[in-house]
Amino acid sequence: MLNTKMMDLLHIKYPIIQGGMAWVATAELAAAVSEGGGLGIIGAGSAPGEVVRQQIRKAKSLTDKPIGVNAYFLSPFVEEVIQVIIEEKVSVITTGAGNPGKYVPKLKEAGIKIIPVISSVALARRMEKAGVDALIAEGMECGGHTGDLTTMALLPQVVDAVQVPVIAAGGIADGRQLAATLCMGAQGVQMGTRFICAEECIAHENYKNAILKAKDRGTVLTGHNGHYVRVLKNKLTQEYIRLSKEGATPEELEKLGMGRLRAAVIEGDDKMGSLMSGQVAAMVKKIQPAQEILEEVVKEALDVLKGVDVWARGK
Repeated sequence: MLNTKMMDLLHIKYPIIQGGMAWVATAELAAAVSEGGGLGIIGAGSAPGEVVRQQIRKAKSLTDKPIGVNAYFLSPFVEEVIQVIIEEKVSVITTGAGNPGKYVPKLKEAGIKIIPVISSVALARRMEKAGVDALIAEGMECGGHTGDLTTMALLPQVVDAVQVPVIAAGGIADGRQLAATLCMGAQGVQMGTRFICAEECIAHENYKNAILKAKDRGTVLTGHNGHYVRVLKNKLTQEYIRLSKEGATPEELEKLGMGRLRAAVIEGDDKMGSLMSGQVAAMVKKIQPAQEILEEVVKEALDVLKGVDVWARGK
């Protein structure tokens, strides 16, 4: 069996966290992942605090296992979301698109584990000094908002730079990749794209099918000025790229993207919706229960690690 510091820290059976994807990571998915032995995360996105509260309570009605919430620091409601997380006694908070430093004291006082998503060694060091409990080192292979370093390059550098447990993210969908990150010093992984195709995920069937049909080069980066988003290629990305080449302003491009994620996830618009997905989309072959995904990934990782041990010993 696998046994890592992350598992002990978060009181989970498997070293796998589910990504806190806006609109996608609802109570249903988070509860299923936690119940299955991983750590389920509710994606707060830009939702108001009371909406997040309802999601937390719903998840708690579905499982008595630990759950987390991802707080998005570009949300206009981030202050109230943090307060709701504290009031509802959530086990873990993951954070993105900002620095949780000023919230660390009161989150720790409430007994909540704090795990920021980072994309550079400098940010990792800064977060460790702020007192966080662990870090998610996310490479640019991930879906949604990305940095500019790959997981293979970023992860070992972050592991070497900090003392807190490091969780690998970006481009991870199976046990081989879990095993590889453990060999590089990670204490576990975060997976997003694979869980979009969990049975319990509320994402529209069209969204899931787009992932199942994806090829190895099926994603593209959109964005500007270093703020990039990885999505599956479709008519929306074609239009975005066309406008970019014609010199559209950041405001015009932002307007094009408004509401497109909801259109994909809820309405099933696979043409003009924003189908956020990692580069591992082509590795996702079927829709299956969250628990089955967890067990499959861990079993494959154990098989791989046993094989590495045999090879290393020359047997």
